[in-house]
Amino acid sequence: MSQYLIRSGDRAAFLTGLRELADFLTAYPAVLAPRSASFGVFVDASDPATRREAAEHMAEPLGVPVEDIGEGHYSARREFGPITYTVIALPPKEKR
Repeated sequence: MSQYLIRSGDRAAFLTGLRELADFLTAYPAVLAPRSASFGVFVDASDPATRREAAEHMAEPLGVPVEDIGEGHYSARREFGPITYTVIALPPKEKR
């Protein structure tokens, strides 16, 4: 398998934070909710084929296709109402 790095966070802490936010907004209806929100997981890899492979690996359980957005960038996203979960595969800084 090719080498790539997936930059993600602490899953348990993220899910706890989402639940806390939902509970807070439910308990305090006077606090306005955002119109939309977006969360992303980033993939780093040195070559385009590996970036696409990594993006496809991440997109498969989401059930969404990977889009080539040009210049070595790949993206996959799934929407949950007004909330978007995105996988973004970026070329190395020197190739951007």
